[in-house]
Amino acid sequence: MGSPSPPGVPSRRLPPRPESAALARRFVRSALRDVAPELLDTAQLLVSELVTNAVIHARTEIEVRAWVAAGRVHVRVGDHRPCRGLVQRRLHPYATTGWGLVLVEQLAADRGVRIEGDRKTAWFELSPEAPVRPASGWELTPPPEPAVTVTLVDLPYALYSAAHQHWETLLRELLFVVSAPERNGVPVRARDLFVAQDISNVIRGAMAAAVGGKVTDADTLSVLMAIPADRAGDVGTLCVVLDDADAAAQQESLLTLPALPQIRAFWRWMCDEIIRQLAGERPNAWTLAPGTPGARPLDLAPWDVGDLEASTVPTIAADDGDRIIAVNGPVTDLLGWRADDLVGQPLTVLIPEHLQERHRMGFSSLLLTGQPRILGHSIPLPAVHRDGRLIDVRLNIQTQEAADGRTVFVAQLTPRTAAPGAAGEDRYAPRPRSGGRPLPAGPEEAPRVSSDETCQAALERLSLLADTGSALSSTLDLEEGLNRVCEILTQRLADWCVVSLLGEQGHMERVCVVHRDPGALDPGVYLGRLPPASEDSHGPLARVLHGAGPLLLSGIPGPGRAPSPLDVRQHDLLVQLGASSAIIAPLRVRREVLGALTVVRTGAGHPFTEEDLPLMSDLVRGIALGVDSARLYQQTRHTAERLQRSLLPHLPHIEHLHLAARYVPDSTTAQVGGDWYDAFVLPTGDTVLVIGDVTGHDLQAAVAMSALRNMLRGIAIDRQQPPGDVLRRLDLASHTLYRQATATCLYALVKGPECGPWQLQHASAGHLPPLLTTAEGDTRYLEEGAGLLIGMDPESQRPTACDPLPAHSTLLLFTDGLIERRGESLDDSLNRLRQHTAALARAPLDVFCDELLIGLGAHSADDIALLALRPVPRPGTR
Repeated sequence: MGSPSPPGVPSRRLPPRPESAALARRFVRSALRDVAPELLDTAQLLVSELVTNAVIHARTEIEVRAWVAAGRVHVRVGDHRPCRGLVQRRLHPYATTGWGLVLVEQLAADRGVRIEGDRKTAWFELSPEAPVRPASGWELTPPPEPAVTVTLVDLPYALYSAAHQHWETLLRELLFVVSAPERNGVPVRARDLFVAQDISNVIRGAMAAAVGGKVTDADTLSVLMAIPADRAGDVGTLCVVLDDADAAAQQESLLTLPALPQIRAFWRWMCDEIIRQLAGERPNAWTLAPGTPGARPLDLAPWDVGDLEASTVPTIAADDGDRIIAVNGPVTDLLGWRADDLVGQPLTVLIPEHLQERHRMGFSSLLLTGQPRILGHSIPLPAVHRDGRLIDVRLNIQTQEAADGRTVFVAQLTPRTAAPGAAGEDRYAPRPRSGGRPLPAGPEEAPRVSSDETCQAALERLSLLADTGSALSSTLDLEEGLNRVCEILTQRLADWCVVSLLGEQGHMERVCVVHRDPGALDPGVYLGRLPPASEDSHGPLARVLHGAGPLLLSGIPGPGRAPSPLDVRQHDLLVQLGASSAIIAPLRVRREVLGALTVVRTGAGHPFTEEDLPLMSDLVRGIALGVDSARLYQQTRHTAERLQRSLLPHLPHIEHLHLAARYVPDSTTAQVGGDWYDAFVLPTGDTVLVIGDVTGHDLQAAVAMSALRNMLRGIAIDRQQPPGDVLRRLDLASHTLYRQATATCLYALVKGPECGPWQLQHASAGHLPPLLTTAEGDTRYLEEGAGLLIGMDPESQRPTACDPLPAHSTLLLFTDGLIERRGESLDDSLNRLRQHTAALARAPLDVFCDELLIGLGAHSADDIALLALRPVPRPGTR
């Protein structure tokens, strides 16, 4: 417990200000001048840590005592706030603050804390011998305060650790800022900061008491914290102080970097939950909180390199220094780089040179402002193959918290020829448990069953996992496979099994309900579409759809005070099935929830328990992979996109006419559209430019597009007429062969000798006008020559327009997916495109196209095709 200080021991009283740490060091040096230098240095270091702790958390007068007795150094640091105990931290290697008590633990021969009346004293002792593990600790029970139990539902502990670590770093720096004469525009008042520091310490202590020593950073859990009943206003002050500090960090008024989106979203949710529940309101789960790009509540599990290695999507992980820390095998297949070639390299090694500076600026902007620009968006851009080629991919970047406190940036590179992938894989950490019976976890856990029983339980678990996987892979029909899975589960694990899947439009559909006895199935059990998970849905199924779980239901919970239709439907199902206990688990793969599996037991004999949850986690992971594979197989049966890709032409090489084209399929679906472009040279030497869009996003649209493209080529080469006449003949042919098809099309001829001047003859069938951008950045749309869509009136006459093409200007033909946005007028969309092309007027043509896709294509909900031409006189011809 630490011996009391003997009479006559020198002491020093210090104010609760940051400079007191330095004053305490001087006092200790003076009081202990005769001890060995190494002990004196250690005493100075540790007393400054304890005084700093008192300055931050006690904010009362501080008294320091120091003396030597029996060869040991004794130091005491007292304050007048016994109601605030010292809370042991769980620090990560990357934590930038909070190491004070850890240093005392590591270097002191003994240490502890005690309360005497209105005083709290933290103490340590040093010995010439090497430190040993002290018998004393920081454990202290402060006087109780009237408290309210606050429930934080579906709290991802790794994210909590990172968020609390970041906000304490902000608060510690603010403490020194508000004490300085120059505050650099930081608007936080000292009084508010002290309140924020105090309530932050209360929250940290309440969390430590709630989770004990059992929690791991991989856990997602519901925490019941005891928060003093009268502290709602202080929590509000904490949130305001953190927001103000974050704003100051974004303005670079602080050394601490601003919070990343998920950190900011999390602390606001946590503070809001504490305030609301102190006022008597019901808890809202983190999984149901509205998210921002990079801060989705779905992303509950911490980053694990094993998930990346197991993913079939090309995935790269980078740290906050923009250096690659992990690469999976599919990256090698896509880009030719091995993991050993990339780990430790800057991420720019995979980015074309003309886009590297843009990447550095964007990454630095994210760290310095905390504002996401590309997080959560699918960005079309080229990636550098090991042999120097450029591979067209879609880049999707998400953030995840690592168990060691870092933020990891997970980047997926999806080939543009394939359906764009979702964000990273689910975390998967199988645990050796089976059938609700725990197995030995290691040498520290004593076996509770015999070795024969252990082996039998492990075999049963592996058999169940293997059989459910085989049931899904044994058929190409997804619903049939899920019914087979449910039959296995009802024979070996549960009385009822229910599977619900999310459709492409976000609706939920209950696809199968299976009972152990097929004859006992109630014909009234509903199959079909369920209500959506709205903002009012707070039940277990809604939480699972947002990423929580598996969730154990001990009995049937009520639908809630203000239940949503989905909550009511799920409650009615459990009642109808006669559930006494149930587990609802998400079918999740690549951080995307595909649906939910519900297993139900009836009667009071063998309810589900917490020990069944690890087995369910393993089961639903395998089932989710099977569902995902089945859906991928169904998608691969549709060859429309491959057909469309095969029809996109190779651009002709013309020395005085530079050409570039891009095609990007819809970033949100795997459906194919009717967008196409074409370019070829006529026998007369004129260059043809074509761009078009057939109505529809299916195989029929792709077939119609193919037919129109080939007919247009034949007509153009056979007749070599003005563009308006060519489009009229195309319309006649289309009306004869494809009466139901409608399409837009722009047909243009580039005329002129190699040295110029050049002219553009063009006609449009309902297509957006081409955009001409001069080398000086002047822009205008060539709106003459407009006519009806193909398929509307084949007899109508179509005009031909003629415009000059200045040397080094850029002509852009594009489809509507490049510019159109929901809720935005066409004029605004066209003006935005003009601004982009004006800024890129002198960029190389490939850079021009890539930058347009990056700047405008990230938010597109449609296919994009674009074709760019730039007339460039041959050297020496002018």
